[in-house]
Amino acid sequence: MNIKTKLSLQFTLIVASILLVFSSLTYYFLFNSQQTKFRGYLLEKAINTAILFVDVAEVDSTLLKKIHQSTLLWEDEEIAITNTNYDIIYSNNLRLLVNDVITYNSPDKNIKYFSIDHKDGVAYKHILKNSTYYVYVIAFDRIRADNLSELQKILFWSSLFSIWLTVLFSYIFSRNSMLPISEIIKNVKEINSTSLSSRLDEGNKKDEIAQLSITFNELLANLEMVFKAQAEFVSNASHELRTPLTVMIGETDYILMKPRSSNEYCEHLNNLSADLKRLNSLINSLLELAQINRDNTMQILSVRVDEIIHSVILQIKPHYPQRKIILKMVYPDNEDDLLMDGDPGLLNIAFKNLIDNACKFSDKEVVIEIRLTEAEIKILISDKGVGIPSEEIRNIFKPFCRASNVKFMSGFGIGLSLVAKIVELHHGSINVLSKTNEGTRFELIFNKRYH
Repeated sequence: MNIKTKLSLQFTLIVASILLVFSSLTYYFLFNSQQTKFRGYLLEKAINTAILFVDVAEVDSTLLKKIHQSTLLWEDEEIAITNTNYDIIYSNNLRLLVNDVITYNSPDKNIKYFSIDHKDGVAYKHILKNSTYYVYVIAFDRIRADNLSELQKILFWSSLFSIWLTVLFSYIFSRNSMLPISEIIKNVKEINSTSLSSRLDEGNKKDEIAQLSITFNELLANLEMVFKAQAEFVSNASHELRTPLTVMIGETDYILMKPRSSNEYCEHLNNLSADLKRLNSLINSLLELAQINRDNTMQILSVRVDEIIHSVILQIKPHYPQRKIILKMVYPDNEDDLLMDGDPGLLNIAFKNLIDNACKFSDKEVVIEIRLTEAEIKILISDKGVGIPSEEIRNIFKPFCRASNVKFMSGFGIGLSLVAKIVELHHGSINVLSKTNEGTRFELIFNKRYH
């Protein structure tokens, strides 16, 4: 059963239940109202009968019966008067008012209402000069029966017609309500890996269906970005891997073309070793990038930023023995101000890439500065190297993108994309300020550890 049918059925059941309750209450209240009114008439008849028979000496049972027979108001009316022993001393048209009924329905107080078959009755206690009499009057309310019968027909047919209208309009309503979802389903079926740029109609951007379309469009945008990144990654990785392999194969084929001296073999092996090391470095960088993009998980620990940076400097310094690396910071009174929540391994990779780049692209000193604010830790890594052309700064964090003025230097263009991803995972931010031939400054901002 589809949602459209379910909505129609549920709405119909709800309306039918409401109509049933409404009809029942209408019938109940009308029945009670007319019964109360009729019983009031019966009580009035009982009181008048008691006054005429008991209080008025001129009226005897024969005269009273003539009065009753000539003033008969209701169908199957029965009247009886008894003494305290329930002996009938007056009666008119008795059928149901037998001794057992009279005894059972005797009034405990002054008045008692009761029903026998389809008749309503009243028992009235009348006292005169220390004498007690019981007056019983029962009758069938034909007007009420006819009214209730007519009401039943009206309620039945009006409810039936209302339910029919409900079925019709609920189906139309549910169909119209589901049209946007049906349209979404149709459009989603047309989207595949080659048409991820397609987007759903977001309607008024306010209701739940519009929010569903907006959410799905955001998902499509993310998928499109991932697929493009994947395609770009595969393309660039293939190119980067092919280059050193081609060089190694060419050198090997050349050296094998004819016998060589031992010096030539040693030179070839040294070149081959250098190419293999470069290839190994590229593969390791690719694996790190792929793992970070795939997992998005970290081992969160409380780490001191200054200790990680000291460790990175010690790792990089042997590769650049002539380069001066300067760490500037003012130690706070509370050393906990240097703490942040993060993955020490990933932070080590990020700082190592930035400091290594600063040393690689500059022949002058590299300055690392740690600044503390009330809620943040800022790390500034500055060099006085070749810089980055201003129009290329926005692309430097993309995988395999390198500035045009460093093509002659070794590298794969993966390091900065790793840095950007690691900073993003730590909910930090990164800013770049650079001028060609004047140097570059990277500013990393992280939140302090919550104490």
